[in-house]
Amino acid sequence: MKLNRAVWTVVALSVLQTSAKGQSGPSPVVIITASAPASSEFEPLDRWKVAVLAGDQAALAALYSTDPPSQVQTTQGKTENSAAEPVFWSAFAAKGIDKFEPKILEIQKPQPGVVALVLRIELTLGKNLAEPYVVSAAQVWVQQDAWRIAVTQRSDLTPAPPGRLSEPDRPNTALYPSPDEAAADIDVALRAAAKDRKRVILEFGGNWCFDCHVLDAAFHSAAMAPLVEANYHVVHVNIGEFDKNLDLAKKYDVPLDKGAPALAVLDADGKIIYSQKQGEFESTARLDSQDLIQFFEKWKPVRSD
Repeated sequence: MKLNRAVWTVVALSVLQTSAKGQSGPSPVVIITASAPASSEFEPLDRWKVAVLAGDQAALAALYSTDPPSQVQTTQGKTENSAAEPVFWSAFAAKGIDKFEPKILEIQKPQPGVVALVLRIELTLGKNLAEPYVVSAAQVWVQQDAWRIAVTQRSDLTPAPPGRLSEPDRPNTALYPSPDEAAADIDVALRAAAKDRKRVILEFGGNWCFDCHVLDAAFHSAAMAPLVEANYHVVHVNIGEFDKNLDLAKKYDVPLDKGAPALAVLDADGKIIYSQKQGEFESTARLDSQDLIQFFEKWKPVRSD
């Protein structure tokens, strides 16, 4: 489920303006520019987590904007019923919720008083079987008299897919730099590769992409880090909402319509050694560490000494 954070943030800013001005009608169009991701956790999300685990519908309701009502997007469509989300999340306590871990994949602060989060929520239900589930979600919080959720979107509750690679406990919300930095970062990596005779891995994706975080964790694992560091420079190319750096994806023959992360391997002169065509890394969590080791071994530079 791709979560369009930029759209909700504009809506949330409209909510913030309406709340501040006491208006009930539409607010002016707001043009925003995203700031650098914050590195710290967001405390109101911790209170939201506590209320979910307790099944406290009233405490949850207090965390959603009611004037104007929060905007809710689910697989069934958009609704302005601010009670829908507290009902949904509080119901898990009666189902024997045993674990509830919202992992922040991306956090943006487009202006003071607005925080946008992209989340992967992992939970288990039933203390006997402890069956794992996941929900892809996003929340835009605005500061009214207190922090409240103005816009939210989520997927359905689905069984967690089997994963063979270790998942990061705390994803790096600054993994992908600004999309504007990609071309310069590639140039720097190619110059370095020309000196140390390594190759360059381009990883197209975004901070919202959970499998991108899994792949990065694999790159830094004890089994793979020495192999990666000895042979490659890794560049994270931010594709925004699949609308940034499309020229670079085309240049390096990477079809983004197959999903993210999407990889290309370059020689030090910029020649394409490999580019994925069928979304081979789109479900990174399902790959085996040996699959990645074989990939790194296959495409590492051939040295005569």
